[in-house]
Amino acid sequence: MRIPPHIAAFGGAAAVAATLLAGPAAQAAPAPAVSAAPSSTTVHAIGSVCYSALPSQAHDTLTLIDQGGPFPYDQDGVVFRNQEHLLPSHTTGYYHEYTVITPGSPTRGARRIITGQKAHEDYYTADHYASFRLVNFGC
Repeated sequence: MRIPPHIAAFGGAAAVAATLLAGPAAQAAPAPAVSAAPSSTTVHAIGSVCYSALPSQAHDTLTLIDQGGPFPYDQDGVVFRNQEHLLPSHTTGYYHEYTVITPGSPTRGARRIITGQKAHEDYYTADHYASFRLVNFGC
């Protein structure tokens, strides 16, 4: 079960720090494709983003996740299948997705928070799964 990031102890801080240390280098160049087969999609590295740099609507979404809802869309909380294979590989059901409201958009928009089951494992995407940023709650 996912431990909400604002309630969880900072035991995973070392893992997050290790991820963040590689952040700028990982963002400098796209990650190579893992498959030997040709791919029509561009693979981006997973970077990081400070919690304070997220749009306010992402803060609202993270608060709703911590509270267990209610969520604005029926699709919020559904299993995220990681079909893009950009996030670390886990069994189906490990990740869940939540809408980050985009002001002025007539639809759900492209912004999402993807949660993993580990504490502080929240990813933000502003481009509908083309890239992900691990949220750093320490800045």
